[in-house]
Amino acid sequence: MTRDDALLSLERHATSKIKDINDVMAIMSFGFRGEALPSIASVSRFTLRTKTKNDACGSETFVNAGKIVHQREYGMPTGTRIEVSHLFNSVPARRKFMKTDNTEAAHIIHLVRLYALAHPKIAFTLKENDRVLFKSPRHSNMKDRIADIWNKKLSQELIPVDVDESGLRLHGYVGKPGICRATRGELITLVNNRPVDSRTLSYAIIESFHTYIPKGKYPVAFLFLEINPKSVDVNVHPAKREIRFREEALVRQFAIQSLLKSLKEHTTNSLQAVRFPLENPESSPVFQKNSLPEPITRPTPAIRPVKQTLASSEPISKNTTITPEAPVIHSSRATVTPSPQKPLERQKDTERATPVSIAYSPKPDNSLDTAFIQELTPSKKRDWRYMGTLKDNRALFETPSGLLILNYKSAHERIWFERLQSTLSSQKTASQQLLIPQPIHFDALTGPIIEESLAFFNEIGFKLELFGRNFYRIEAIPDWLEPNAAEVFLRDLVALIKEKGLVPSKKGAFYEELSRMATAKAIRFDNKPSEQALISLIDELMRCENPLACPKGKPTFIELSHGDLDKRFQKGM
Repeated sequence: MTRDDALLSLERHATSKIKDINDVMAIMSFGFRGEALPSIASVSRFTLRTKTKNDACGSETFVNAGKIVHQREYGMPTGTRIEVSHLFNSVPARRKFMKTDNTEAAHIIHLVRLYALAHPKIAFTLKENDRVLFKSPRHSNMKDRIADIWNKKLSQELIPVDVDESGLRLHGYVGKPGICRATRGELITLVNNRPVDSRTLSYAIIESFHTYIPKGKYPVAFLFLEINPKSVDVNVHPAKREIRFREEALVRQFAIQSLLKSLKEHTTNSLQAVRFPLENPESSPVFQKNSLPEPITRPTPAIRPVKQTLASSEPISKNTTITPEAPVIHSSRATVTPSPQKPLERQKDTERATPVSIAYSPKPDNSLDTAFIQELTPSKKRDWRYMGTLKDNRALFETPSGLLILNYKSAHERIWFERLQSTLSSQKTASQQLLIPQPIHFDALTGPIIEESLAFFNEIGFKLELFGRNFYRIEAIPDWLEPNAAEVFLRDLVALIKEKGLVPSKKGAFYEELSRMATAKAIRFDNKPSEQALISLIDELMRCENPLACPKGKPTFIELSHGDLDKRFQKGM
């Protein structure tokens, strides 16, 4: 800008994009009122340096709290540079509501990422305290810009979307089926190249992926919607982050149909890529019966019958030595539910080659006392008679007061949740060393979070080693976590720190959220448990601080009294 234009740009509405009333209904620019520069200059120390290619020397304009202090010549290359310092120095009451430097910096970083994504043909460099967070040159392909800002691995897990119908166009990239995140941090929508938070688009994306990703997770999406500006109200929010569509239902339906179409095409192409190329595969010699190898016969492990000792109604003397038999639950997954004394003890690798049993051990053999045994006898308070199982992880028990329905999966989640919470709070989480370290790459904005939280990750059982710029190796993981779930769990944990602002120093709230995440990864339970396993499960549940609900708030069991049953059958009427 010239010297005069620099002064003019600091006047209110001088840079407004609206020339007549019709422009209000067709806004395509980010800002349109012309209030940004004067508003910032009125609450800070504001320095504007600028030079045109025809000027021999540039100019510097310095403004303090809205008052121009000086304007003088300044030697500089062609272009414009703006510096803002001492923000809200003239309004200290407003400054008190500012968050920490890291929080405010995170908002700035997120905003720059969005505008860099919206304009891949413009080079962006983001620095913080003289440290380059990300540097992205001009790109003709948005996928390359995503690789620069986030990471290359994420860009390789995206599929393209480009649908143009009825004056609407949706294009960009979404994650492949199965690619998901614990938060909405990577669900980004832009309308007419403006980064926005649109409930209509966000819910349409989530609904489109409801059969492609696990429940409770969020898809990865970088989507641009092009629409007639007359059909969008961009003046709903002062920061213009929220918008309103004139025809919400039409936009939602178009977005869902476009995404489903792209996902279906990707699924079809993936299936065709793995199909056998011959029209008649049986004609191939590979499929001839004589060429097929003989099936391998594996020995079937002997199953020792379970002795029903806990269901006995005979009195037990103090001198009686009791050796409880482990209730057996057949499982296709090689995992073992730990005992309370060692809640997170893993099974040895040598035992994982064959199917194993899942067993609940209420107490070690040497700690079983008479009172504990008597709690499970029919003569005591917990006089429950097992009646069978229903679908959806439910078991029926007849009790002295009526009928009890146990959701044994929810009960199992509650037990695991409190075990993990106790272990994490005690800061004694055991780790298992990985035979082959797993590489994991984070984007340039997540790298600093990992560096600041390395001690915390080691505290909860992870061991991370720096292996390059924003590149780490997972050397060890908590012993309750499966190795194949380590990377996903770690990324979800970092996303939780970023989105919810949780800091490891606030142990209580952080361990609460961490335990919920860990429970979902640690749950291993058979769909058809035995009677004795359910009896042991109930005893474990009753030892919990909150046995009435699972970590998600769903009830672990419900009871129908005899009175409730009489009312339902209209007894006495």
